Amino acid sequence: MNLPEAWWNPMSWDAPFPVVAAALAMIAFLRAGLTYLVGRFIAAGGSRTRAGQMMERPGFVRAVERVNRIGAPVVSLSFITVGVQTMVNLAAGFLRMPLWRYLPALAVGSALWGMIYASVGFVGFAALALAWRQHPVLAVLLLVGFMAVMALLVSTHRTRPSELDES
Repeated sequence: MNLPEAWWNPMSWDAPFPVVAAALAMIAFLRAGLTYLVGRFIAAGGSRTRAGQMMERPGFVRAVERVNRIGAPVVSLSFITVGVQTMVNLAAGFLRMPLWRYLPALAVGSALWGMIYASVGFVGFAALALAWRQHPVLAVLLLVGFMAVMALLVSTHRTRPSELDES
């Protein structure tokens, strides 16, 4: 099975690395910026909506506390993690972080994300595709193993008391 040659698959783009990285950074910039705007909407009264129910989630509460404590660098650094950047950008909007602080942090984080996914991120996808072509069963086992490790890490993180719970 070959990966589809489609416009949305950056591995199929016939473009130099800087162009691919810049395109991915722009995608991240737009997505995170919209998430920030949703956070501002929730802060402006959207808490009475279904979207506002997200404010009660533990991940959102932790993100708000970190953004409050550290500020804009949390926004930039959230882009080098998996699954954290949405909550951090939402929290930045909810806290109404000034745009003059948020936009530079967003630009740095988006650039990091674009470079990471244009290089290392897609190497993993290419390796999985190669494994699928050579040994489909091995590829499935690798994927299941990866998902099991991620589930273990998440469950371990949720059962450990955080430093925020102690205060």
